[in-house]
Order: sequence, then structure tokens, then C-alpha cells
Amino acid sequence: MLRKSLLLFIPAVWLGFSCDSKKQEPGPVRPVTLIDSTDKFPRISDDALLTLVQQQTFKYFWDFAHPISGLARERNTSGDIVTSGGSGFGIMTIPVGIERKFITREQGLARMQQIVDFLKTKTTTYHGAFPHWINGATGATVPFSDKDNGADLVETSYLIQGLLTARQYFNANNAAENTLRADIQTIWQNVEWDWFTQGNQNVLYWHWSPAFGWAMNLPVRGWNECLITYVLAASSPTHAISKAVYENGWTQNGGFVNGQAYQGVTLPLGEASGGPLFFAHYSFLGIDPTGLTDRFTNYFTQNKNHTLINYNYCVANPLVHAGYSDQCWGLTASDIPDGYTASSPTNDKGVIAPTAAVSSIPYTPVESMKALKFFYYKLGDKLWGEYGFRDAFSIEQRWYASSYLAIDQGPMVIMIENYRTSLLWKLFMSSPEVKTGMKKLGFTSPKLN
Repeated sequence: MLRKSLLLFIPAVWLGFSCDSKKQEPGPVRPVTLIDSTDKFPRISDDALLTLVQQQTFKYFWDFAHPISGLARERNTSGDIVTSGGSGFGIMTIPVGIERKFITREQGLARMQQIVDFLKTKTTTYHGAFPHWINGATGATVPFSDKDNGADLVETSYLIQGLLTARQYFNANNAAENTLRADIQTIWQNVEWDWFTQGNQNVLYWHWSPAFGWAMNLPVRGWNECLITYVLAASSPTHAISKAVYENGWTQNGGFVNGQAYQGVTLPLGEASGGPLFFAHYSFLGIDPTGLTDRFTNYFTQNKNHTLINYNYCVANPLVHAGYSDQCWGLTASDIPDGYTASSPTNDKGVIAPTAAVSSIPYTPVESMKALKFFYYKLGDKLWGEYGFRDAFSIEQRWYASSYLAIDQGPMVIMIENYRTSLLWKLFMSSPEVKTGMKKLGFTSPKLN
């Protein structure tokens, strides 16, 4: 049997083949559209390629930011709709842009002043929390769904993660940076995290609406992308939750422990096969998992093993999707040909999202770099554009997204930098409130000392 990874390097024709390598007998046969295996761009060093990916992707948040608010548009077709969580990711790209000399410190400061002033003076908040979507020109809430027209605590946590990172970065003792830090502190202290326990229950709730109250009734429970929400809620200097809310709500008193093996790799926490890879990204843009432990797991091991399960699944390719290989892998939330889904080994639509493998580079540097080079050199004529890698693709369906999404672009810039210099990890983990809150929840790490 021809291995699927080798098929990519045969001139483009239609082939049928078996995927059953154990029996060496004819197996499921489906047509495969093969790709042109020539390099689409000149080869450069790996270090130069990482910088190029960061610089091109950074343009989504810099060049394409909303002109009035400076916040990040939800996607490249969103018009005035900006996203609070994606803007938090975008804010975290600004220190990267400065340190990599894509922009000057003065430019970065001016953009942060624009963003923070808009958030502080123009944006509608609810008990200090921000909505998922905001009109970037007026600050008014744009409903995300029928009843989701108020506070989104998880999106708020991504925004605050970014703001605290910026507060730690812009640390000069001058009038402009002193004022910026003070304004960020005001926004941070205004979030009433404890109010989102919905009457002092031992769990946080995701949404609240001025029209519908707690009607969405969605508790934030682990394991998923929301560890940062509990960390910030515990760290708040004004509206902190207790450890009991974290233990009962997030960890479910240890109920989020897994311990089973998938694709030959043991998964400490979470759902079967780990779920979409953004679970290993969003909270860990700022929270450094290196050496981070508690009574449940080592969090670097959690994220690395989650990524390896996703990688091994794509290499094994049990559903025989064309193109999957050790160079072409990564399942996470993204656009798909007929909509949007959270892809994972248990929800595999045959669609690969570059952000999945690229943003996992701190955990799987060899596997992620191989994928990044494949996306750029082999698929670059279809996948590479003005804001870096487009959102997703399916070789099998001959489909390449035209879209860019803030929540997928941001982690690539940030996690590449964390892999290279740990910049964002160092900044966020230097926040004194975060150190206090995480220690209160039972975390230990050299970064918390």
C-alpha cells in the first residue's frame, strides 16, 4: 500500500487506494486530489520563516484593525464588528511587533492608548464584563446570538489577559505609559468576576444579558479553553472568587481528570482524545504551562500530550481523508466548507486549520515546524495571503478558505513568540495579582515565585 504522506508528492492525478496497512488487503477506496508538490516560495531559514509568519499574521491586527477603536475585527468580512476575545489576542501581538521591529514602541503605545480609551469610555459593559461582539465605531453591543446580547465572561477573560500583558510591557515611568497602566487597571478592577457566580454558586457562568438575565445558563466547567477565566477571577484585586468556586466549578472536584490513553498517548485532563487544539492555546497565550503543576497534572504535559494525540490521529488518518500526514495535521475550531465547527479527532470533517499545528509549536516544535513549512512551501499558492495563513483547507474537498479569523490568527503570532523567547508568558506571569491568584488555587511554578 502506498502511504498517504507519499501520495502528496506524486504528480496531480486521481487515485484510489487502501488505507488498511495491517492486513495489506484492499480497503476503503475514495478519489484523492493530489497537490502540486513544488515549492511555491524560495526556501529561507527556519528562523526567518518563523519571523515571516509572525510579521505577515501581525498585519491582521495592525493593518486591518478597526480604524476608530483599534480593536480586532472578528473576521476579514466583519465590517464594524470587533471581537473582545480576539482583540485580547491582538493586544498581545503588539509587544511581539515591537520586539521584532515590525512597529516602533511609540506606534505600539499609540495603538494601545486608542484601544484602552475606547474600552474605558465608549464600550458598553455589564458588571464590568464585555460582550462577545462590539461595534468598533460606537462601542455598542452587537448580539452574538438571540440571548447573547450582554456579558461574555470568557471573552472578557481573553481581553483582560491581553490588557494585563500590555500593562506589564509598557512599564516606563513617563506620563503616557503611567496613564495607560492606570486605565488598564481601572478596566481590570471593574470586572465583577464574583457576580458571575449567579447568586454565590460555586461555579462561574459564561453569559448574562440585561434583557434575558441568566437565561443562557451556561456554567464554565473544565476541561476546555476557560482556565484563564478562573485564574483571572481568582486573581482579581476587587472581585475575586474563592478557591471553592474553582474546585467545584472548574475542576468539578477532580471530575475533569481523564488519565486514559489515545493514539498511544496518555491524556491527563479533559474529554476523549483531547478535543480541539484551541484548548491548549487560548488560556496558555499568557499562562506559562512550563513547570506549572497542581494536584491534578503538569500542564505542559497536558498540552503536549493533547497535541500529540491530535497529531498521531491525523497521521493514522482512520477516516482516510486525503492529504493528512505527518506534515499536514491539526484539528481545531475553524471555518469549514459549509460553515464553522470545532474539529477534533471525534469531530473530523477532513479540514485542517494551520493555527492548530502552528500555535502548538511550544509543545511539538519538530512536528509543528514540519507542518508550518508544508503549509507555506507546498500549499502557499492557495493558503498564504495578506494576513498570513488563511483559516483552513481541505485537500480532499479541494477547498481553501478565503477567511481570516482573529481568534485563529492571534495564537500563531503569540505562541511562535512564546516558543522563541517566552515573551508573552514572561509578561503575563509577572503580574503580581496573577501570582497571588494562581497560588491561591493550588498551582506551583517557578514563575509564581
